Amino acid sequence: MCIASAIRSAVLLLLVILFPLLIYAQEVQDEREFDYVKSSGKGPEKWGKLHKEWSACNKGNMQSPIDLSNKRVEVVHKSKKLLRNYKPCNAIIVNRGHDIEVSWEGYAGSIEINGTNYALKQAHWHSPSEHTINNKRYSLELHMVHRSTNPSSKHQIAVIGVLYKIGKPNPFLSKLGRNITSLVKRENEHRHHGVIDPREIHMSRRRYYNYIGSLTVPPCTEGVIWTISKKVRTVSLAQVKLLREAVHDHAEKNARPLQPDHKRGIQLISP
Repeated sequence: MCIASAIRSAVLLLLVILFPLLIYAQEVQDEREFDYVKSSGKGPEKWGKLHKEWSACNKGNMQSPIDLSNKRVEVVHKSKKLLRNYKPCNAIIVNRGHDIEVSWEGYAGSIEINGTNYALKQAHWHSPSEHTINNKRYSLELHMVHRSTNPSSKHQIAVIGVLYKIGKPNPFLSKLGRNITSLVKRENEHRHHGVIDPREIHMSRRRYYNYIGSLTVPPCTEGVIWTISKKVRTVSLAQVKLLREAVHDHAEKNARPLQPDHKRGIQLISP
């Protein structure tokens, strides 16, 4: 009996540890089952009805993206920078059909939020931007997805968002341009790029928005810590067109519509 009890306890502990990882994995595996076309039956307004596990997409109260409106933002003065500790690491570039993803194969470093470390896992792009600032939508938004290194932490996923307007070419995308071109309309094909340095993704670490939201794709898991850089960077029109050309036609504009903020707290961290 003692052995059986110990086994049950071990299984329960394993499930507690793996559950956040299973949520994360599910997001990756199921993403091809939805699209961004309103009339398709699989568009954003239907996501929550496609699978019971995706119900939060329609019923959740902490969904993303949202508008970062000045009238809703609480300015918090902090002199300490957002702690990023990234490093170069082997990565692959994947056309997931609905977006282009850079997936780091090893440990590419982490960020620290409220004393918890979140390891960088992948980055991908949405065009146009999903988040807006005072109802202004930008040409592109980069998401850097991190997962907590502590399985007992309250928030398991943290995403850094960087917004871009049309202007000078983005240096990070310029380095990946040839690889992305080779993936045009080739869903789930991997292109090894070797070492990719996430430190080359520039963002403001002194001025940024912060709020609790969700994944912006099914299963729309809530409890995600969002950090959106206040400084808007630039990207060339050609780079935006390439990202749109590479994915499926239904995802050329792969931005989820704005979601109700439900009076959530939104902070603007500033020196």
